[in-house]
Amino acid sequence: MTSPGRRLLLLLAAAAACQSVPYTDRSRLLLVSASEEASLGVSAYKEELSKAKLSTEAEAVAMVRRVGERIAAAADKPDFKWEFNLIDDPKTVNAWCLPGGKVAVYSGILPITRDETGLAVVMGHEIAHAVARHGSERMSQGLLAQLGGVALGAAMATKPEATQQLAQQAYGAGAAVGVLLPFSRAHESEADRIGLILMAKAGYEPGAAVGFWGRMAQAAGGKDSAPAFLRTHPADAKRIADIEARLPEARGHLKKAP
Repeated sequence: MTSPGRRLLLLLAAAAACQSVPYTDRSRLLLVSASEEASLGVSAYKEELSKAKLSTEAEAVAMVRRVGERIAAAADKPDFKWEFNLIDDPKTVNAWCLPGGKVAVYSGILPITRDETGLAVVMGHEIAHAVARHGSERMSQGLLAQLGGVALGAAMATKPEATQQLAQQAYGAGAAVGVLLPFSRAHESEADRIGLILMAKAGYEPGAAVGFWGRMAQAAGGKDSAPAFLRTHPADAKRIADIEARLPEARGHLKKAP
């Protein structure tokens, strides 16, 4: 195929891959299918959990799963295979959700969440990343930059080693626990917005996010000593102000808790 013909094919493929983010309607390019993304998420989740110590604290584990199930129901993603696990690691202040609904919360964040509603802030935010498919978008940007806009399936066929490395970087497989590749500030802001809506739809008061992020900012101390959760989730006065501005939108989705 000629170079102009190849460019036209890529442009058509890119146009077909353009989708909008739920709740925000932002347009984004996805070169990774939902099934491919979920498969990568499962692999990364298994690897991370194999290196972790799962909590045996029954009450805390039950709370993580209760909050997760309520937010998952609000997210309404029947194609997701949800899993919620609490990792016993008091020194790690972190949480994440991999594609397909694979969620991990570290026990070190529980003193900052304080209660079930505070935990809903964290899990709503992380689940929002998966609902918005930020990982797939991030990987698509990498494919566009490194492999000329080739979709994941084609990239694996033509450059499997390079593509596998990119997938590992995108989804944390082989990385140290809690050191998943950071999202952009735009993704973080979008996850804040969607997370507020999801927790409200699950019956949690979204205003709790203001107090939680304030406590996270205090826990950070200085930038170099920031917990892992803040190294990949920047917390500052602007973020809290943005959350406060979005509360009316989120409260419009608020439902009475079961």
